[in-house]
Amino acid sequence: MQARLYRAVPKACTSLMLVFILLLPCLTTSCRKENKQFLPAFGPRDTVPAMVTDSVTTLISDSGRIRYRILTPLWKVYDKAYEPYWQFPKRVHLERFDDSLRVESVIECDTAKYFTRRKLWELKGNVLIINLNGETFETSLLYWDQRAARIYTDSFIRIEQREAILSSGMGFESNQSMTQYTIFEPYGPIYLDDEQPDSPAMQ
Repeated sequence: MQARLYRAVPKACTSLMLVFILLLPCLTTSCRKENKQFLPAFGPRDTVPAMVTDSVTTLISDSGRIRYRILTPLWKVYDKAYEPYWQFPKRVHLERFDDSLRVESVIECDTAKYFTRRKLWELKGNVLIINLNGETFETSLLYWDQRAARIYTDSFIRIEQREAILSSGMGFESNQSMTQYTIFEPYGPIYLDDEQPDSPAMQ
């Protein structure tokens, strides 16, 4: 009886081992499915900022000179993107300085992107610019190409001069200081001051 009992024990162990081996793939699959739910999800490099900073006031230099001051509630840097850029999703105030560190122009808008390789700004939503002469420029979309030293848009633009003259039109191009500019399809000047004398342009 003892010999038969001794031989029966290995058979029972063998059966248990076979059951365990058969169930092992199922257990492994279940564990894998469970683990997937806890893995952190990472998006493409273009959608994951490398740096996020809030309440920003910073000075930016170009060629060893301080050129800009930026004030914004939120600044996101996507320097690992295919085309690296900075994003300002919650309004931005930008001041441009001349060589004497005087404020040459002031720019404000709802959102902005700066493509660092191309040195190109894309300004969107309630774009407002004030130049050194006190002229104001308003549009919904504006591009600032720092390499080409020009500012341009294909959108509608409204310009108010210090002499209370209002100009508007479609399409616009200017130098970086916004002192020499062209409206491609002008709608004509409007004098905001009632005492402004008539001019040949208004006749």
